Amino acid sequence: MSRRYDCTDTAQRAEGLAEAAAALRRGELVVLPTDTVYGIGADAFTPAAVSALLEAKGRGRDMPVPVLVGTVRAANALVENLGPYGQDLVDSFWPGPLTLICRVNRSLSWDLGDAKGTVAVRMPQHPVALDLLKETGPLAVSSANRSGAPPAVDAADAEKQLGESVSVYLDAGPCESDVPSTILDLTTAVPRLLRRGAIPVERLRGVIGYVATDTGPGATG
Repeated sequence: MSRRYDCTDTAQRAEGLAEAAAALRRGELVVLPTDTVYGIGADAFTPAAVSALLEAKGRGRDMPVPVLVGTVRAANALVENLGPYGQDLVDSFWPGPLTLICRVNRSLSWDLGDAKGTVAVRMPQHPVALDLLKETGPLAVSSANRSGAPPAVDAADAEKQLGESVSVYLDAGPCESDVPSTILDLTTAVPRLLRRGAIPVERLRGVIGYVATDTGPGATG
């Protein structure tokens, strides 16, 4: 049976974090708050758990699961390198709503879906998420909703959509915003915007200069 913890209560928060970490170690699923929308998470290094996450969402392997980290050091261990722009972006926008797509560290043994040698990684700015990530290490996390439905902005909405497929729900109240993270691809010569989100492209350009967008062939603005 699913368990839900009120993370605005100190005692329930501590108990919920401990239960969530234990569930993740068992290969089970957890719903957690982030600085964007609520996410459904699994141990990134347990392929069966990642498969269960995709099944809970009704989503295929063609949409690989992003990874959340609790520290920049953890992110560096997951990727081949951050490239010429990654460190400046991390310094400016992490923790926060910026997802970076990088070449994956090829020594890792995991299966996030058909990621084609890349990983989408982010460090969220939410104390509950960060505390959990620092306990568990990197988590495969996708928005807490059934595929095609609006992302969950509170734990009740997530539970309504995902039900008993999730073992632990960490409830930190409603999200302040339902705007998703900005996604930037760092695997190309020029950083390429894949999804507009909470961080405007103008702010990205203020840090790294050129960002390719979908406004036209090869457009960099």
